[in-house]
Amino acid sequence: MDWQKAQLSLADRYKKNLRLLCGPEARTRQTAGMFGSHPIVDQALRDGDFGRWKGKGIDEIDRDELSDWRRNSASTAHGGESVDQVCARVGRWMKSLESQPGHVVAVTHPFVIRAAVLYVMQCPMSMFYLIDVEPLSATELRFNQAWRLRLETHALPHEHGKIHAP
Repeated sequence: MDWQKAQLSLADRYKKNLRLLCGPEARTRQTAGMFGSHPIVDQALRDGDFGRWKGKGIDEIDRDELSDWRRNSASTAHGGESVDQVCARVGRWMKSLESQPGHVVAVTHPFVIRAAVLYVMQCPMSMFYLIDVEPLSATELRFNQAWRLRLETHALPHEHGKIHAP
């Protein structure tokens, strides 16, 4: 799919009357721009602070530090934000949305989306790394007296209801 088709697809997928928010990073601002609207940068949607690991490949990180960080959600072995801290930040942001009517589209990072899903589903922190978030994927979270995770299809009408197995 070329960028123009992707932009039209994203812009048409969501309600016209929405607040478009994104993290401060260039990649989130650029992706948010595909909606054809001007996004509002929200610091709560920034990616996790990976400290001295930022910009490194996983094979460049000390294995013991990485292992500790993945096992212990309070770990700041990397000198950045712990998973607990990311989840607390995102939880505060989610709580703030509960009193704001209307539709919000938030363009952000896998860490932030994982934290939002944990918040909505009231999952233990141990579930954090069991959530995979693909680039340009959509996760729909709705609030009406309680949070809900909504799974929907973007399949073509003739494919609706079919299961594609390998």
